[in-house]
Order: sequence, then C-alpha cells, then structure tokens
Amino acid sequence: MRCPFCRHSDCRVIDSREVDDGQATRRRRSCVACGRRFTTVEEAVLAVVKRSGVTEQFSREKVVRGVRRACQGRPVDEDALQQLAHAVEEAVRARGAAEVPSHEVGLAILGPLRDLDEVAYLRFASVYRSFTSIEDFEKEIADLRGPEGVPPPA
Repeated sequence: MRCPFCRHSDCRVIDSREVDDGQATRRRRSCVACGRRFTTVEEAVLAVVKRSGVTEQFSREKVVRGVRRACQGRPVDEDALQQLAHAVEEAVRARGAAEVPSHEVGLAILGPLRDLDEVAYLRFASVYRSFTSIEDFEKEIADLRGPEGVPPPA
C-alpha cells in the first residue's frame, strides 16, 4: 500500500473494522516514512462470467437497468428496484465464489422480481429464458398460479 501523501511503499495498519455487514474492511493506516494517517476500504471483487467467456465486475446498476426495462409501465418505484438489486447482490455473494456465471445472476433476479411484480417477472423471464411460443408464456403463468391453478394470495 502506497502512502497517498509521500508515495512511500510501506505503511502499517493501526485499526481494522468490518463495514457494510462484513462486505468490506475499513483499515486505518499510518505511513512509516511521513507518519501521516489515512484510511483504506477493501472490498472483495465479485466477477460475473458471461456466456461468451468474458469476465466483468458485478454491477448493481446493470441489474437495476435490466429490471427497470421489465418494469416499464408497472407501478414499481425506484426504491424497490434498488432493494431488489441489493438482494440479488447479497444472494450472489452468499454463494461464496469470486466468480459467478451470468446465468446465476439471472436466476437470483427471478425470485425477488416474481415477488415484486408478476407482469415484470413474466417480461424478464421471457427474455432471460428465451421464450419462443405462447405455450412458454402459458406454462410460466400456470407455474405462477400454482398447483391449484389459482394465483397465490397477494
């Protein structure tokens, strides 16, 4: 770790604390050369492996953008989208892997989106699962309605 003041390459850690429910570590450091103190925040990078094999950093904003498109014209507010993205990130991080396939991110989106808005869920699922016929929609609607053919209580 380089000192941001004198650029010396050696510093010592004075204090460490977990922040953001253990998702990051805040460290208070002191430069051995100039004696000035500074703070660093360390966060584990979560990478998403796309179908093409390309790896990119997980982005809550990308989750929000995708879900926002599915929710277009639906009574879903921005706060609900942010909460959904947070829940998706927590679910993906809970798997404990540094890299996750994009398919798993999509699966992590489907559950909370189904609870948020069933129409938006159908829209998202139709693209995510590549529906090709009306029968695909009918099967998904039947699954939404449950084994009795009756929608679950809201």
